[in-house]
Amino acid sequence: MIYKSNSSDETIKTGEELGREMGAAILPPAARRAVLLYGGMGAGKTHFVKGIAQGLGISANVTSPTFAIVNEYEDRLFHFDLFRITSFDDLYAIGFFDYLDRGIIVCEWSENIPELEREFEKFYKITITKTGENEREINVNSGT
Repeated sequence: MIYKSNSSDETIKTGEELGREMGAAILPPAARRAVLLYGGMGAGKTHFVKGIAQGLGISANVTSPTFAIVNEYEDRLFHFDLFRITSFDDLYAIGFFDYLDRGIIVCEWSENIPELEREFEKFYKITITKTGENEREINVNSGT
């Protein structure tokens, strides 16, 4: 499905829809679920994650995990920045695999590790493309 966004607020709203869908999904508690985000610098990935958190009913202030590598929200949403992570060895080094069964994983810069999809039972692959100064095209695909 392709969404058009004309502002950061609309990008957040699109993420919120996905967050509600993920929160309502009937999956075993330990199901490995992820949102794999693709898009260049400034595409709106973190705004999208803000929306996911809102859709899940998380009220925390969502920020980019650029320097922290992972931000945890209410022990059920784990937001990773993989910009400097380029291999499975790097993922092991940051403790990524310890999070897989704890909640929903969101990874910015997923393109850095193309085989990451195989680690999840259900995932959404989101590509955000800048089409103008404030305009974005958000392509949502689900996989299992």
